[in-house]
Amino acid sequence: MGNAAGWRNGMDGNVGIERVMSENIASFDGTRLAVHKTGAGRPVILLHGLFSSAHMNWIKWGHDTRLADAGFEAIMLDFRVHGDSEAPHDPASYPAGVLVRDAAALVGHLGLAPGEYDLVGFSLGARTAIHACANGVLSPRKLIACGMGVAGLEDWERRAAHFKRVIDEFDTIKPGDPAYVARTFLKSQGVDRAAARLLLDAMDPFDLATLANITMPTGVICGVDDQDNGSAEDLAAKLPNAEYFEVPGTHLNSVIKPELGEAIVGFLDRS
Repeated sequence: MGNAAGWRNGMDGNVGIERVMSENIASFDGTRLAVHKTGAGRPVILLHGLFSSAHMNWIKWGHDTRLADAGFEAIMLDFRVHGDSEAPHDPASYPAGVLVRDAAALVGHLGLAPGEYDLVGFSLGARTAIHACANGVLSPRKLIACGMGVAGLEDWERRAAHFKRVIDEFDTIKPGDPAYVARTFLKSQGVDRAAARLLLDAMDPFDLATLANITMPTGVICGVDDQDNGSAEDLAAKLPNAEYFEVPGTHLNSVIKPELGEAIVGFLDRS
């Protein structure tokens, strides 16, 4: 436990000290989760994508400082198996809905009541945030889902099978294979493959009918060339109180562009 100033690459590529404070918390089962914070103000919880981390999705590209500059506190969780969090090998550490429970553990640790925070997720983080809100586990003031469409919710088994193949055939996947990009990213992030396989098996299905339960203002943000999780525009249309926002990029590179952070801030900043 405890805080420490974090090092990171600046937007210009130079290395410097940034005011990113990090701590470890215990999740519902005692698994150690890393949490990184930038800024002070209204809390915004940010959930990253599969095989990624708070650093890779939010800190490296300056989205946390955009939020801080706008008067928010960016609170960025590393899911179990990702970033600086633990990657247990015990199958009991991966019950159904494990990532929703990790996010709920963070909100509980922070002592935040319903409506006292905003919730943002990218890709798997968006799926987790939608699950949590649709099932009444979390109740943010506003919700933002980035890089997520209808297929990423209702057809998760197909998507998960792709990533399981990346893990199971890791040593034999070659350039030109549709799984090679995901394999390269997984390797670059140093993800524990055995733990990641257990995590993928813990992903539970989603009932689209429960989208009707998400009544808070919701922003659905997606890259113009991102169809990895199906249509984000269709997802926004199925939500009771949602707006769709398009930003440049694909699923892989929309997160590195300033427009994503600007869209997040813009939606949260509106009264």
